[in-house]
Order: sequence, then structure tokens, then C-alpha cells
Amino acid sequence: MNLEMLFYLLIFPGFLFTAVLGLVVGWVDRKVSARFQYRVGPPFFQNFNDFFKLLGKETILIKDTLQSLFLLAPFISFGMIVIVATLLGTTLFFNLSFGGDLIVIMYLLIIYSIMVVLGGSSTGNIFSSVGSGREIKLLLADELAFILVLLVPIIKSGYQINLGGIVAAQSETMFIGSVSGFIAFVFGLLCIQAKMTLPPFHIPEAETEIVEGPFIEYSGPPLAFWKLNHYMMYVIFPFLLVLLFLGGFGFEGIEILWSVLKYLIIVVLMIIIKNTNPRVTIEDAMKFFWRYATPLTLLAVVLAVFGY
Repeated sequence: MNLEMLFYLLIFPGFLFTAVLGLVVGWVDRKVSARFQYRVGPPFFQNFNDFFKLLGKETILIKDTLQSLFLLAPFISFGMIVIVATLLGTTLFFNLSFGGDLIVIMYLLIIYSIMVVLGGSSTGNIFSSVGSGREIKLLLADELAFILVLLVPIIKSGYQINLGGIVAAQSETMFIGSVSGFIAFVFGLLCIQAKMTLPPFHIPEAETEIVEGPFIEYSGPPLAFWKLNHYMMYVIFPFLLVLLFLGGFGFEGIEILWSVLKYLIIVVLMIIIKNTNPRVTIEDAMKFFWRYATPLTLLAVVLAVFGY
């Protein structure tokens, strides 16, 4: 691996850039959410303070825990997130991609969810096990709809399965401007809420029911990296939607402001959805994705095939 690839992976647009931006956007989320609830909210550096404080805390291991899996899960997930951030960022900022990178990203995101399930179910804690079970059900519920969402830009770009080709196909018109693209974007946004377990789909964690679910037994550095993983998702998922439906980023003149606005619009929509919807049950979430999201995204795929 040459120095250029290491720079992409570790500095920009990989680990360091995504981690810092994710912590900042996580603060924006907490601040705006506080305003929704008539609170002041945390200071700017609160997320950074929390992360570094947890790094210095003791990691408590439960006697009956499968320790190797318990400890490896957050760090494997972190690695997956960094790779996804690098693949998305190099396409957005440097127009570098390879054939099938969208398929690779899809599989890496599935691995993240699997690590949450394995890490949570390795503790023997009943609340953690319930949360892990809900995570599996939520993954089974939203994954098909998410795959169909990804199929729409693939079809509309002339069956390109690399991000660079999808962005290039939007040089004249963004895919969100079509009927199929708009439907896919809306349900893609809802699938992201589920994959990040944000309200109304924060069922696996459900603080008032199962006290953080899969993460209840985590402490110290492993918990710090679980939280960092979550904040980094505030970067990678909006970037993914920008690439698939909003034509990527531009860096000439006023295009810079438009690029930032695209990202912020998606983040704001995520925060609004989070703060205006109560948590649904896992059964209702599965009904929503299987009865409504999957058929409608399938309709979007059919419309994309016919050019709408």
C-alpha cells in the first residue's frame, strides 16, 4: 500500500476526516434535538470530550462473556466504517472509484450490523440479547428495501455498479428529479434511519425499555468506538445519498456551497425525522418495510427500467 492510499484511508477522506466531521455533526444533532425539546444542549466539544474520556476508562468484562468476540466487534465495525468512508470520499472528492465499489459498500454495511448482533449477543445479558434480536429483525426488514433503493441509480446510470459511473451519469440531471429517483431517495432516507437505529427505528437500543440493548455491557474504549462508529455514519450515509441521487460534489465556484448544502439538507431531514416521530415497535417496523417500503421501492425499480 503506497503513501497516497494510506493518506486516503487514515487522513482524508478516511478515518480522521470522517471521525472529526461525524463528531461535529453528532453535536449538531444533539444541539438541534435539544432545541426541539426546549433544552440548551451540549457545548461544542462535548462529543470529543466524551470519546476521549471513554478511552481512558476501564473496560469491564462480564464473567460469562465471550471476550474475544465482545472486544473485537466494535473494532471490526470501526474498520468497516473507515473503509466505506474512504470509498465514498475518494469518489466524492477525487473522482476515484473502481468497478463494483457500490456492491462492496453494501456488504461492508451488512458486516457492521452483524458485528452489532454478535457483540451484543456475546454478553449473556438478557437486555443485550433482546436488543441483538431486534437488530437482526430490523436488518431483515430494511435490507431488501435498501438494496432496491440502490438498484434505482444503477439502472438509471445504464447499469453502472461503480459510484464514479453513477455520478457521471448525473452530469446533466440528478436522479432525484425523476419519479423513480424521488421515491428511492425518500425510502433510502428512511432505510438510513433504520440502519443508524435513529427514531422512529431506535428499537434495538430503546433506552427506556432495554437500556441501550446490544451496548449495555460495553464500557471504556470499546464503548468509545461504538459511539464513534455511530457518529461517523452521519457522514457516510448522507454522502452515499448525495452520490446516488444528488449528482455528487462539485468544487468550482458556487458549486462548493451547493455541495455543502446537499449534505446539510440530508442531515437536517434525518434530524427532523428523528425528533418528530415516536419509537415504533419492531413488529410495526417490519410491517412498514415489508408492506410499504419494499413494494414502493420495487415500483421505483420498475419505473427506472422504463425510464421514469
